[in-house]
Amino acid sequence: MTEGSPSRRERLFVLAAASLASIAAILWSWCNHAFLLYGDAEAHIHIARRLFDSHRPGITQLGSVWLPLPHLLMAPFVAIDPWWRSGLGPAIPSALCYILACLGLYKLSRNWLSPAAAALGLALFALNPNLLYLQTTAMTEPLFLCELIWSVLLFVEWYSALRNGERRVEQLLWAVIAVLICAVYTRYDGWILAFLAWAAMAVCLYRRGQLFRRDFVLASALLALAPAGWMLYNAVVFQDWLDFMRGPYSAKAIEARTASAAVDPHPGWHNPWVALQYFLKAAEMDTVAQAFGWLILAASLAGTGLGCLKSAAKPVLSEGFLSRRSNQGWLWTLFLWLPLPFYAYSVSYGSVPIFLPVWKPFSWYNTRYGMELLPAFAFFTGFAFEFLLQRSDPNRRTRHTATLAACFVLLTANFLLLLRERPLTYVEARKNTAARGYYNTVIPAALAHLHQLDPGGEILMNTSMYPSFIPSAGLTYRQTVNESDKQFYWAALGAPAIHASIVLAFAGDEIDKAVQAHPEHLRVYQRFHSPAQGWDQADATLYVSDTFPADPPNAPSTTLPNR
Repeated sequence: MTEGSPSRRERLFVLAAASLASIAAILWSWCNHAFLLYGDAEAHIHIARRLFDSHRPGITQLGSVWLPLPHLLMAPFVAIDPWWRSGLGPAIPSALCYILACLGLYKLSRNWLSPAAAALGLALFALNPNLLYLQTTAMTEPLFLCELIWSVLLFVEWYSALRNGERRVEQLLWAVIAVLICAVYTRYDGWILAFLAWAAMAVCLYRRGQLFRRDFVLASALLALAPAGWMLYNAVVFQDWLDFMRGPYSAKAIEARTASAAVDPHPGWHNPWVALQYFLKAAEMDTVAQAFGWLILAASLAGTGLGCLKSAAKPVLSEGFLSRRSNQGWLWTLFLWLPLPFYAYSVSYGSVPIFLPVWKPFSWYNTRYGMELLPAFAFFTGFAFEFLLQRSDPNRRTRHTATLAACFVLLTANFLLLLRERPLTYVEARKNTAARGYYNTVIPAALAHLHQLDPGGEILMNTSMYPSFIPSAGLTYRQTVNESDKQFYWAALGAPAIHASIVLAFAGDEIDKAVQAHPEHLRVYQRFHSPAQGWDQADATLYVSDTFPADPPNAPSTTLPNR
């Protein structure tokens, strides 16, 4: 079988294999309590849950920085209480995105590759331990990778239909726009993807004198409303239409809190070349074992060149590797390389650092960003596999089978070596949760105990810093007064003891300053000091009000002086 549209049997096989891999990964994460290792995963679940579990439920609970689609998708699953507390709920939409991404990548590859080469490229993608782990979490990478792959696939089909004058071109246009809008509301990478894709589609239509066709004009207006709608939401809810870029929870603000006093806050700061190297190294370490090193980049770049030759082949060059079904739309696949310039710029000028254990500062931070290149590596390496298979002479079945088997052995070895080295994203997540482990254990236990003594009392606390405290303590967000319910929160800061019977403050935060300014009717219940160091490891103090029904036993209670 040569390149072309995958058969129904092929599609079912891909779906079945991807589903089995996904379920196996979910079971592993369940057994190893790995759903919520990332602090960002806890935060995503926190946002999704408070859409309905808060004093004022609604879309204003979506926050200002992270885009809303991931939280809207996981909201129905975190509404189930056990799934929310365990972290299982968000794994369901993430797993579905992983499965759809596998199907989309295979369908895209089969436009130019044989089933064997397409399967090899898919195996590099689907059996990536980092991706398999991330698709069991609430992180946004599986969703965006799915959108990136399907947008490219639909681009190719739309362009082919446009060139051939097919009637389905309008339906495909709307499908492309729908996926792009989803990408816009998933990650800020999607904003660049949407703009460049729209511009490329506009050029194609302009060359055919169809730029102002009604469906494209309407689709363009709808696409433009996506980022505009997010800016309008920020303006209405947070009184700043760019709050997601310069607000207190933006990447810029986080970097300002976490950066050292050095002149260069992180490697690649205002240096695109160094930033590019760090991103490529992260992508390489996310994709292949250290033993294979730079080979994945070399293979994918070679595959890109071979794909160019394959798509540009003339009819007289229709033998061997250069045989082709069609070159229609192949250039659209270069959009898979879009994360390369995007992250080179983001690391340099966008307050998005990447730390790697093999380069300075020899740490783990945002290593998962390298996963954005996984579709490009898998798809274009498929062309390199196709070249090897063609060179093995398909007419000699034994040699061809041996070459195919050797490629699968290589991919299996890479998978096993990555597992032995431990996936980079999983190691980062483990270190992430280890830094927060002390507070995530002792404070929820104290909160649960206090709540048993005063079941009807409310807790004044900031839930964004440690969102896991509430589910771990067996509470709900509606039993707290927190920063997401602004009016209630601001009122409580003016008189903590009146609005809450329990107060949790971290040294230097808004609640700590409110307690120092208004200590009336509050006494210290317990103080906590984290053995870990960091900007988010400040000393914590639990207070109880005079209205608390009973003095907690064995608690170092201290009355605060009036000021």
